[in-house]
Amino acid sequence: MSLNKDGSYTGFIKVQLKLIRPVSVPASKKAPSIQDVNKAPRSQVVTRRTSFYLPKDTIKHLHIISRTRASEVIEALLKKFMVVDNPRKFALFERAEKDDQVYLRKLSDEEQPLHLRLLAGPNEKVLSFVLKENETGEVNWDAFSMPELHNFLRILQREEEEHVRQILHKYARCRQKMQEALTTRTPG
Repeated sequence: MSLNKDGSYTGFIKVQLKLIRPVSVPASKKAPSIQDVNKAPRSQVVTRRTSFYLPKDTIKHLHIISRTRASEVIEALLKKFMVVDNPRKFALFERAEKDDQVYLRKLSDEEQPLHLRLLAGPNEKVLSFVLKENETGEVNWDAFSMPELHNFLRILQREEEEHVRQILHKYARCRQKMQEALTTRTPG
């Protein structure tokens, strides 16, 4: 870490990516250049997408300044992997280990990860950073593309059909056992 003339610090943070869902990247053979990305709005640069899973527990180091906000760290990580998903789908978490317990705390968009790293010291058990899906309990459906939304509907339909099938099977078994009990018993 180094001190800048303006009083800010420059340094590296290490972020572990713990993503469960696939991410979307441009489907073109040639990735857009930095100039293309900076000139055109995000929606115009990417017309076709493909999705894939990032390798489990991928770690990325970012060189940032102490004033860099958590939301900017998320955007920088997505750019490094050329992920075109909405940054609001992701959240940066502070991870700490204490007494053989692991604690996760979601950082607000305005928090400054390098400043937190500086305050915590170099021990990664005291503080490390994790990028995960933004699990607020409330889904921001506007953050998903139309194909993703259609896919969710198909998945829900399959899950509903399977659940209905299991319930019908359960009641059919119960009905059969009751009928067997009625036929084996003698009246009286």
